[in-house]
Amino acid sequence: MSITFKRINHFHICIAPERLEEARDFYTNIIGLEMIPRPDHVFASPGYWFNIGDVQLHLGVERSLPFTDRHTAIEVTDILAAQKHLEANGIVIYPQPKVRGWERFAFADPFGNRMELLQIINE
Repeated sequence: MSITFKRINHFHICIAPERLEEARDFYTNIIGLEMIPRPDHVFASPGYWFNIGDVQLHLGVERSLPFTDRHTAIEVTDILAAQKHLEANGIVIYPQPKVRGWERFAFADPFGNRMELLQIINE
């Protein structure tokens, strides 16, 4: 069995807490990205989301986890099959806070990189 990937959904970069507003200003006013709503109530730390075509850039403040907040999120066609496949191969799954319209989880690759897999769902 393998995982069927659709596309990159978003990538997340981390900013020092004291520079988050500077980063928001940079990505909106200098780079020219469109800021989009972020479900702030879901997350423990502040951040901003932006559109880049059909991919999103997520800015956030790094916090202590089993691994970094920095990650790339890839859409898959069957999130449950992907999770079962990874678990069958000894990969630890980290549940993520619920975001409306997404089923998702994270894992660390053997090299310490955080990856997120998600499936867009109709609610």
